[in-house]
Amino acid sequence: MDGQGNAGGNGGGGSDCDAVARAFVEYYYHTFDTNRAALAALYGPTSMLSFEGHGVAGAEEIGRKLAQLPFEQCRHSICTVDCQPSPSFPGSILVFVSGNLQLSGEEHQLRFSQMFQLVPNEQGSFFVQNDIFRLNYG
Repeated sequence: MDGQGNAGGNGGGGSDCDAVARAFVEYYYHTFDTNRAALAALYGPTSMLSFEGHGVAGAEEIGRKLAQLPFEQCRHSICTVDCQPSPSFPGSILVFVSGNLQLSGEEHQLRFSQMFQLVPNEQGSFFVQNDIFRLNYG
């Protein structure tokens, strides 16, 4: 995946959708766990992030929000990846992820869900237009 989201996914939308979604998810969470600052490059000027109900917009603000999360290190383990083509933007893909998040120094993992809308860019790749993250309690 490059700075505008070269990734891969499919969940009802064909093998291309699945390949894009899976490649994106692998890249995104590996980057989150190893070099969180690099994630800002996956977003664009119109991108939006909702993180635990707090919204920010634009790649710069999203990068700042992710960099300021109150933990240094974490490790994601992905349980499911589902995707669908989205007719709202031609060629775009909705990706829904569920998994576990292990914070450094914490005994128990946290469950999370995250949704992305990947939109094609002019370079023939994708960028994250929408990103919604929630911890799952209960």
